[in-house]
Amino acid sequence: MDNNTNDQRRKHKLIEYANGKSLEEINGTVEVPKGKGFWKTLLAYSGPGALVAVGYMDPGNWSTSITGGQAFGYTLMTTILISSLIAMLLQYMAAKLGIVSEMDLAQAIRARTGKALGIVLWIMTELAIMATDIAEVIGAAIALNLLFHISLIPAVFITVLDVLVLLLLTKIGFRKIEAIVVCLILVILFVFVYEVALSDPNWGAAFAGLLPSSQAVATSPERLGITPLSGSLGIIGATVMPHNLYLHSAISQTRKIDHTNAEDIKQTIRFTAWDSNIQLSAAFLVNCLLLIMGVAVFKSGTVKDTSFFGLYEALSNTSMLSNPILISVAKSGLLSTLFAVALLASGQNSTITGTLTGQVIMEGFVHMKMPLWARRLVTRLISVVPVLLCVAMTAKDNAIQQHAALNMLMENSQVFLAFALPFSMLPLLLMTDSKDEMGEFRNTGWVKVCGWLSVISLTFLNLYNLPNTFESFGIWQKSTSDLLAWIAIVVILMLLAWTIYDMYKGNKRLVAEGIHHPWEHKDGQKPASQD
Repeated sequence: MDNNTNDQRRKHKLIEYANGKSLEEINGTVEVPKGKGFWKTLLAYSGPGALVAVGYMDPGNWSTSITGGQAFGYTLMTTILISSLIAMLLQYMAAKLGIVSEMDLAQAIRARTGKALGIVLWIMTELAIMATDIAEVIGAAIALNLLFHISLIPAVFITVLDVLVLLLLTKIGFRKIEAIVVCLILVILFVFVYEVALSDPNWGAAFAGLLPSSQAVATSPERLGITPLSGSLGIIGATVMPHNLYLHSAISQTRKIDHTNAEDIKQTIRFTAWDSNIQLSAAFLVNCLLLIMGVAVFKSGTVKDTSFFGLYEALSNTSMLSNPILISVAKSGLLSTLFAVALLASGQNSTITGTLTGQVIMEGFVHMKMPLWARRLVTRLISVVPVLLCVAMTAKDNAIQQHAALNMLMENSQVFLAFALPFSMLPLLLMTDSKDEMGEFRNTGWVKVCGWLSVISLTFLNLYNLPNTFESFGIWQKSTSDLLAWIAIVVILMLLAWTIYDMYKGNKRLVAEGIHHPWEHKDGQKPASQD
């Protein structure tokens, strides 16, 4: 049997073995210029950062920021700033790992760990992706309901059809996908800039809120069911998410470079960092605008229903808006319609990035590969189940109770992010700190210090908030919730210890075998440090 026949058969398999380059179909496919000006070179590298930034402005971020603004004014602006700076640092390290090692984060972890741990980490990360997908299902279904008056259950099923959008996108090339994502981000940004501009906020107070303050982590007062501390933890939890680290380490490899040339690697790291930081700054701005909306667009404390339904209705309710200009525009229905359009754009953006991330972790951890459309269909069908159950169980309740139940499902689904985040952050930091792995491109002193502070802080805060998260489920008594939370914390710490031990052994093995750095052996030159 000839090779062509074998290739044809392999193309017809739904699930294939995969142990090659990360996202092989698009790896190294985008040409970049050499010796050109800064702006032309930056344009060629721009795009991957936009796909990553989508995760920092998805529907899961919206209610936390707006509720924080309604409850505490501009106090939590500093939390948005700090979490965005941490995100920039972690995304920089993830992209650098992909560029230098030519492996994405999942592949790099799996190369150092055993099969059993690889499967555990894969399942954990899949659950985290599905948790974010639940927020996207809810956001998109509600947007369809608000814009086109489609009932929620049919709207939920319509969200499954976004797989057809993905099929179309896979035919047009990765560069065009990047452009579409940027356009959708600009739509979201325009909507919130417009609505906040009409509200005429107190910009002095908003900028003062960016300064670190102990009030942002205070345990009192409690407003709208949250304290400043729980509001800050909610913002952090909705901002820094594990799947973005896996995604960035893969799509940073889409640019075509010569890995035997230190200058090529240096240029790629530099412009990838620029791209990432510019796009994440846009995400930071969107999240700030969401919080400012909570403060300035609505009268203080008037928004009792912070679900997407409640916010949509509030934007058309003149008695809840803060000034005559907003009221006159709201009468036309423009404010609420723009909000729903931005919500739909956010959900569609997350569809693209969530599917790519799912492929990255499946190939990296368990060496399995599916067509992107099949991957998306499976993930989305699983994710719609809890949403459909929630809608069905609250069908006889009034509208406010149904909205609250959907909002609670969306917020509680994010618990898996607290489980999965340390298992991406800690290995990422260990590997990018390593001279064996990164050579002269390893993290410098200030990046190490900031990295460890970020990882320890985020891990502690996520674990610290688990008892409150379990209590918020409303399923068990407080004592039972706390016990289950502490069991979860112990399990997470044990798995972290297992991960660190496996990575330590795996790294020693790889060092003994000899890690090859192609750029160090061309013309006897080594690159300067990149940080």
